[in-house]
Amino acid sequence: MKLKPILQIFGGLAIVLTLIPLIAIDYWWIRIFDFPHIQLTILTFTALITYFMRFEIKRMEDYLFAIGILCCFIFQLTKIYPYTPFADFEVLEAKNSNPEKTISLYTANVHQKNKEKKRLIKDIEKHNADILLLVETNTNWKEKIEANIPVDYSYKVTVPLDNTYGMLLYSKLELIKPQVKYLVDKDIPSIHTKVLLPSKDTIQLYTIHPTPPMPQHNPKSSDRDAEMMKIANLSRQSKYPVLVIGDFNDVAWSATTSLFYNVAELLDVRKGRGFYNTFDAKSFIMRWPLDHIFISSEFRAIDVSLGSYINSDHFPTYTKLSFEPENAAEQQPKKPTQDQLERAKEQANGVQKVELDM
Repeated sequence: MKLKPILQIFGGLAIVLTLIPLIAIDYWWIRIFDFPHIQLTILTFTALITYFMRFEIKRMEDYLFAIGILCCFIFQLTKIYPYTPFADFEVLEAKNSNPEKTISLYTANVHQKNKEKKRLIKDIEKHNADILLLVETNTNWKEKIEANIPVDYSYKVTVPLDNTYGMLLYSKLELIKPQVKYLVDKDIPSIHTKVLLPSKDTIQLYTIHPTPPMPQHNPKSSDRDAEMMKIANLSRQSKYPVLVIGDFNDVAWSATTSLFYNVAELLDVRKGRGFYNTFDAKSFIMRWPLDHIFISSEFRAIDVSLGSYINSDHFPTYTKLSFEPENAAEQQPKKPTQDQLERAKEQANGVQKVELDM
């Protein structure tokens, strides 16, 4: 087969894959195409350049193909551009260096069946974060972690589960009135707690790990979307500065995550810094950012990075922030529109809340 027909077939496929996520349906086989925008951008650019280098544009079908693939490339690029180093920072760099007003967070989806627990423990020791969030953790993980982490992680909220939605939260900073909530499903916890900084400032922390859309168990993204929108509404209404961290099972640029942090009135530390692709750690090509930290405007970035490979399908994340409420006006998020608020409310109400607070 000649190269030109191959490129035309590929271009047509790329255009279809670009259009599919625009369909407002929450079935997994639609929402899965939210993920590979990085890969589609690279492949589409390659096809476009190859087409112009190898062939003369003469016939109408050539023009239509070139225009279609160019539009596809531009659309894909606009999705991921904010997460490249060429874009402006959404979360500005810290102005202050007061150690009493800093907070560092380490998050890791450990992969429940992972038997090489020493890799994670070594990485935890290396980063020495104030707060640890570990998900996909069962009782075996809890016992191993608590036997090996430093004793100064004196505050904890542990929800070990065997269903891959267990959650362990350890903190050197005081946790105030921590609660385990089941916002959507009686088997999917989230942790809601206030955190006291050394400066005696109080912040609100939400940790989540919503269920992804999967053909075997959860063919729609309704549960994931509902939990995210419930947290978004809580964040927007909070009288304290907010941090939301965890494995969202969704990419940063999807319509759902974009709606989440717009409604929550939060900022994305990734923007202007990089993708920080956390999944799939075992694949060199098919990687995208599923683990996130969203912050209110009172925080500024000191360090944003990935942890080491821990034999999980996720890389850990490490983020160090400076609490600077006096500079919050310089990076205010846009207020959500009425349409965004209504869509978030519709998604949040799409699944009945499970009243099982602990």
